[in-house]
Amino acid sequence: MTTTADHAPDGAAETASFGYEDIPAAEKVDRVGAIFSNVAKKYDVMNDAMSGGLHRLWKDRFVTRVKPRNGEAILDMAGGTGDIAFRMARHGAAITVSDINQDMLDVGMERAEKRGISGLEWSCQNAETLDFATRSFDAYTIAFGIRNVTHIDRALAEAHRVLKFGGRFFCLEFSTTQWPGFAQAYDLYSHNVVPQIGKMIADDADSYRYLVESIRRFPTMPTFAAMIRDAGFVRVKVEPILGGLVAIHSGWKV
Repeated sequence: MTTTADHAPDGAAETASFGYEDIPAAEKVDRVGAIFSNVAKKYDVMNDAMSGGLHRLWKDRFVTRVKPRNGEAILDMAGGTGDIAFRMARHGAAITVSDINQDMLDVGMERAEKRGISGLEWSCQNAETLDFATRSFDAYTIAFGIRNVTHIDRALAEAHRVLKFGGRFFCLEFSTTQWPGFAQAYDLYSHNVVPQIGKMIADDADSYRYLVESIRRFPTMPTFAAMIRDAGFVRVKVEPILGGLVAIHSGWKV
């Protein structure tokens, strides 16, 4: 099974991708955590700048696919600043927002207070080792977060565990666009322009260089779909957006 971490031979240290760099797997959580702590306060502004506001449309489409219902218990993993949770809460679902980074959660709670959004639960959690009881949630969502997990297979297994029978899994993540010409143009933009935007807005080019590189190291759409199936989900689907630049992955626990 493919994960973001490479299982090393006996006696050798396990490594994980950190952008284009391979590092000891044990270091990834702290290094990714430092990046998101650095960018937390400018995270949403940067999303608008990098995507030209398109991330808002992608997230709207994502929540439309989730179809949150009144009274449902939904876990929004890597929910950070609350973008997905705020959208789902409008439908009356009971949302638990979880993130491994407390700084991101703090920004989300501040945003919720300013917007008058109450009733959300906020919980600092590692996607690979959730504290929640088995079969606790009706749906599990994760948007632009799973590529930062050290062991994707473990996070998917935990998602499956905490879902009730009949529960839905939804993941919004960057991928690799298949549109000729656009792929090359986006590659040039992301590697050359995005870090400079990060420098101007967040005074942090390196963090955004990592975020671009992490997209390039993420499994292809078919590979990730296979990983979701391996975790036990059925009726797995992939919905490409902009030729696969972004994709919505989904599956059911039965």
